Amino acid sequence: MEDFTELAKQYKPMIYHIIRSLHIYKNEEEFEQTALIALWEARERFHPDKGRFSAYAYSYMKGRMMTELTKHSKEENLAYPDEDFWEVQEDQHREQPLELETLLSYCEGLTEKQKHWVIFTFYYGQTVKEIAEEKKVSESAVKKWRSGAIKKIRRNMKGNSVH
Repeated sequence: MEDFTELAKQYKPMIYHIIRSLHIYKNEEEFEQTALIALWEARERFHPDKGRFSAYAYSYMKGRMMTELTKHSKEENLAYPDEDFWEVQEDQHREQPLELETLLSYCEGLTEKQKHWVIFTFYYGQTVKEIAEEKKVSESAVKKWRSGAIKKIRRNMKGNSVH
């Protein structure tokens, strides 16, 4: 494969696209470094018979950055608040996305692919198309995961409701 410096230069726009798509606004440089390391690893692990390198690199970098985002969010939740926190505080839970633990509680009995659809749709805000690209499957396959997940979640919710 080509020189890594050239590869990094070529994939820089893709890295920034992923950073924007994941709504990363803190520690951008750190996430850029994470993406570059992932790009290096993707280059080392890529097998041409598995498809296009660009798709492989995209999903590899995005997956690594999502893992880092999860770690960062856990670390932020453990941080002790400043003194200012104890002053009048606006309700921060009003419009926050579902927490991963809460989301996973709805996934009982779902297949791994269905769980993947639930998490990447509701936690990371990905579209069917983005999930399909990342998992290297058709959009209709992801839609089948969605359909099955929704049916099972509804069944679970009906079974747990009090009459």
